Amino acid sequence: MSRSERAIFTNMCMIYDDKGHVLVQDRISKTWPGITFPGGHIEKGESFVQAVVREVWEETGLTIKSPELCGIKQFQTNEDERYVVLLYKTNQFAGELISSAEGEVYWLPRQDLLNHKLAPDFAAMVQVMEDGELSEFFYEREAEQVKLHLF
Repeated sequence: MSRSERAIFTNMCMIYDDKGHVLVQDRISKTWPGITFPGGHIEKGESFVQAVVREVWEETGLTIKSPELCGIKQFQTNEDERYVVLLYKTNQFAGELISSAEGEVYWLPRQDLLNHKLAPDFAAMVQVMEDGELSEFFYEREAEQVKLHLF
């Protein structure tokens, strides 16, 4: 039995300022619509950090520095691949905010975040990103059920 498996790597980054705001994206997506943080797929041969910096720039126009890995989301896809989302955060950024085809981006007071129409399971991802005791968001398949675990 092989110990290796197919995997898809993606990222997401919570960008925050010193005024208590977070940068959100209102995703235009049939599969995962709603308020979320910017991010996307990691390209073959690209480092994880290079990928999150590139994705944030493509989706927001901002250049981030020193993204801190603050958690992981993972689950098995229907194609039996492991889907991994590396969760980052940073308060170091520069540039002019510009929305992309992924969706409108804008600053939102952090305390108002959960009052908006969020992408599915996004609130639990934010919990992992902000809670220093948590590091993993994991969907486990048990028979016909899928259970969410936060570790």
